[in-house]
Amino acid sequence: MNGVLALIAPAPLIAGCAVLGLLFGSFFTVLVHRLPRRLLGDSADTLWAPRSHCPHCRHVLGAWENLPLLSWLGLRGRCRACHTPVGWHYPLLEAGSMLLAAALAWHFGAGWPLVGALLLCGFLLPLAVIDARTGLLPDSLTRPLLWLGLLFNLSADGFAPLPAAVIGAAGGYAVLWLTCRACTLLTGRDGMGHGDFKLLAAIGAWLGWPQLGPVLLLAAGSAALVGVLLIASGRRHRHDAIPFGPYLAAAAVVVLWRAPF
Repeated sequence: MNGVLALIAPAPLIAGCAVLGLLFGSFFTVLVHRLPRRLLGDSADTLWAPRSHCPHCRHVLGAWENLPLLSWLGLRGRCRACHTPVGWHYPLLEAGSMLLAAALAWHFGAGWPLVGALLLCGFLLPLAVIDARTGLLPDSLTRPLLWLGLLFNLSADGFAPLPAAVIGAAGGYAVLWLTCRACTLLTGRDGMGHGDFKLLAAIGAWLGWPQLGPVLLLAAGSAALVGVLLIASGRRHRHDAIPFGPYLAAAAVVVLWRAPF
C-alpha cells in the first residue's frame, strides 16, 4: 500500500486531504449538534434524517446552502429564509478539519501512517468539540475508536506494536479509573467522567503505552493552566467541572505529531 500511495505527489496529496477534511468537517457539524441531543433525549433526529435545516425556522437547506465554508461565506453567516445568524462554530469546525487534514498530509506524506493519522484525528476532533460543549464523550465514538486503533496496529506500519497497543488500551483506562477512585475516596466527588477513561484507552490503543505518559502530562498540564486562568478571570468557580476530553484529544494530536512514527 505504501508503494501505491508514495506515487502521489506532495501538493496534490495535501490538497486532496484538505478537501477530504473539509467534507468531513461538514459532517462533523451535524454530528456534534445531533448526537449529544439524541443521547440526552432532547431530539429524535438521527445523523441522516431529517435533512439539514435551520434550527430556528426549520428551513430545509438546499444543495448550494450545504457547501462547506462557501455557503456560510456566501450567505454572510445567516439563514437564507429567516436571516438568523448561523453560529461561528460551524465554519470554524469545517476550517479546522480542513487545516488539520492538510497538516497531517504534509507531515506524514503518503503512506499507511497518514491513513491512521487522518482516521484517529477524524474521531478526536468531534469528540473534543462534543465534550467541550456538553460534557459528553459518547460510547458510540470512543469504542469504535479503540477497536480501530487495535486493528490499525495489526500492520507493521502502525504507530505501535500490537502488544504495546493492547497494554496502552488497558493502561489508559486503568490509570484514569484509579485516579478517579482516589479522588472519590479523598474528596467524596468523582474527579472525571467515565468517558475520559474510554477516550484515553482509545488513545493508548492507537499510540501504544509508551505515549500515555506524554499524553497525560500534556493534557493535565494544559487543563490545569486553563482552569487557573478561567478561575482567575472569574469565568469559572474552582468547584466547576472542566471537560478533560478536549485536552486529551489535543495532547494526543501533539504526541502523534512529535512521536517518531
